[in-house]
Amino acid sequence: MNYKETVNWLFNQLPVFQLDGFFKYKLDLSSIKSACNLLHNPQNNFKSIHVAGTNGKGSSSHMLASVLQEAGYKVGLYTSPHLIDFRERIKINGIEISESYVQSFVQNYKSYFNENKISFFEMTVAMAFDYFSKSKVDIAIIETGLGGRLDATNIIDPILSLITNVGLDHQEYLGKEITQIATEKAGIIKKNKPIVISEFQAQIHEIFVNKANALNSDLYLADKKDSSGFLTDLKGSFQKKNINGVIKSISVIKGFEISNQAITKGLLNVKKNTGIRGRWDVINNSPKTIIDVGHNIDAFKENIKMFNKISYAKLRIVIGFVKGKSFKEILNILPKDAEYYFCQPKTSRALDVYKIFDYSKKIGLNGNCFSSVTFAYKACCNDSFDNDLIFLGGSNFVVSEIL
Repeated sequence: MNYKETVNWLFNQLPVFQLDGFFKYKLDLSSIKSACNLLHNPQNNFKSIHVAGTNGKGSSSHMLASVLQEAGYKVGLYTSPHLIDFRERIKINGIEISESYVQSFVQNYKSYFNENKISFFEMTVAMAFDYFSKSKVDIAIIETGLGGRLDATNIIDPILSLITNVGLDHQEYLGKEITQIATEKAGIIKKNKPIVISEFQAQIHEIFVNKANALNSDLYLADKKDSSGFLTDLKGSFQKKNINGVIKSISVIKGFEISNQAITKGLLNVKKNTGIRGRWDVINNSPKTIIDVGHNIDAFKENIKMFNKISYAKLRIVIGFVKGKSFKEILNILPKDAEYYFCQPKTSRALDVYKIFDYSKKIGLNGNCFSSVTFAYKACCNDSFDNDLIFLGGSNFVVSEIL
């Protein structure tokens, strides 16, 4: 199989959460342990930092990788999902895993994966661990997929864990209440290993404290005073919370020499060093056009704060959702004076655009619906003037199609 055929096999041959949703997401660690045993447990051959959270875990993971890279280390980075190319998930010092490595890995273990019903996500995690081990990285930043306790990444023994934020998302998997979700995130806390919490949330903080105490793990709460003066090239005021957690994490980890200069340079060059996209990402200046992968109520509250900081003639929002998201809650808080272009991304998980459109009319939003992201964006561009503001989001899939 060539690279394209290999990636198609990865997505189409086996269950994939990103495409099919909750009912095809595994809820135990036995399969990933089995796969990694076959590979002689590569996850034990490198140091790692484990990152979980509802919002901010991707940005924080990229920030940490960028800082450690600027400090002179060989840094693996595993994140999900990807936006354009599968290889975005697995990088070393910002360079994506090679097509040939993906092909050979799948070819070598395809029969085992088939016979043992190893899922897409488990295969991808195992591939990342194998690649980082064989490449002899100094450290790898490993982002969870969902939750933490039963996430396939949770077989590593990190030198530090970081939890960025807890909000209501993926409730069909993690639980309906924020306390249940926090308990799942707390599952990445390891015995005798430090845990950093990026943001104090009174309702759930005790959950982290109790878990840390039970495991004799030192818990550190990020303080904005520690990160005062540090800036990042990732846009959005919400990145300040992520910087807080990153700075605290850097101060806690042992065995790595990281200067203030490396921290400063790393935070200011996250995009360049890691290739991250889709975080309040400006893709055009006239009219100003922004894409953002945030897809839950907390993310949109932050987006609205950002809208209010920008001067524009008309706000135009291209938006689509996938099933399982609280789209009504999000629509209810969005500006009533904006013009909306509701769309349906190309995925079996896409929420019916007419369902979104019908509800939007009930709550007084002005707009139209379109059968695709492309049609919606083209219509939006045709309607726009240079001094308008265009925002595209609601789902990773919307951002992916735009990019």
